[in-house]
Amino acid sequence: MARAGLTRERLARAGAELADEVGFDEVTVSALARRFDVKVASLYSHVRNSHDLKTLICLLALEELADRGAAALAGRAGKDALAALANVYRDYAREHPGRYAAAQLRLDPEAAAASAGVRHAQMTRAILRGYDLTEPDQTHAVRLLGSVFHGYVSLELGGGFSHSAPDTQTTWTRIVDALDALLRNWPAPTAQGPAH
Repeated sequence: MARAGLTRERLARAGAELADEVGFDEVTVSALARRFDVKVASLYSHVRNSHDLKTLICLLALEELADRGAAALAGRAGKDALAALANVYRDYAREHPGRYAAAQLRLDPEAAAASAGVRHAQMTRAILRGYDLTEPDQTHAVRLLGSVFHGYVSLELGGGFSHSAPDTQTTWTRIVDALDALLRNWPAPTAQGPAH
């Protein structure tokens, strides 16, 4: 493949495809150079190192996920919105496992603030407004939803549920039902004891 036309965006897209094929942890500047049939040095005018490349892939994945989430949430509220966003994350992870892993990369504060990660938080908070949660419970709920969605998807992708019944779709549906019920009946705060 010709060297002409290489850009940061093109490298991010090619890196994302590579991540889906071989796993995000295996993505390096060297591996991407082999994909373009160019010398590694020719990529260093576009990316500083493998971490910079992985950051680009992360930003791309966050943007794709945010765009899908926004489209799925349009016109939905309450449980329909909750299920729509949950399904966006799960479907994206199944279609693009390497990109999904990339979206979990820890970004430096400046990159995180400028990324589509902010849109993810805004979408989740928009869903929670339908459940009439206020702060700090809204933040607790954002963390809960992120933990459940990511935890389930990660375990499912790793084959953690593949050898038992019921099927994973049934469990996923029940989890969304349970989250909806919890959000509608959010517990009142309890007195906090000493930290452990």
